[in-house]
Amino acid sequence: MPFRHRPATFHALPSSIPDRTMKIPRPKTHHDLLRRDPPTTSSPEKEQQQHRLTKLLLNVTVQRSLGPVHVVISPESTVEDLIRAAIDAYAKEGRMPPLVGSDPRLFELHYSQFSLENLDPKEKLINLGSRNFFMCPKRDKAATVVGVDSCSRQENERRHFTLSTVRDLLQSFVLL
Repeated sequence: MPFRHRPATFHALPSSIPDRTMKIPRPKTHHDLLRRDPPTTSSPEKEQQQHRLTKLLLNVTVQRSLGPVHVVISPESTVEDLIRAAIDAYAKEGRMPPLVGSDPRLFELHYSQFSLENLDPKEKLINLGSRNFFMCPKRDKAATVVGVDSCSRQENERRHFTLSTVRDLLQSFVLL
């Protein structure tokens, strides 16, 4: 079995060399290395002002679009302001497909595409607790019901038309 040296620690050399009592010195550490100013007594209000957020980077994924739109906005802004900023950024970047309009009242914001609950347009962004959102056009309940009815009726008419066309085509081949 070959002889292996264990690495030395800060306090002693490996036990394989018992004669030496030499210790490796511990490296110097600087606890205040990242502190910008000398420690002073300050009030909690002053500390809160120093650590207050000035801008937020938020990601808004628009329905049927590839990738999120990045929006830098104030934390005191509302959900409606975020929707407006996301619409502006989406149009400025020339993304596809084009949006149905530029009015923020035509859209709603959700925490994710799987969340059914839309966010209140008057809610402040700092209170939401998330930086990723999903934006989609508002759905008019009456228009959706009518749209589904008319689409299913059109589908039935198209099937009827298609089947009769195939039948006529087959009969014409048989007669030839």
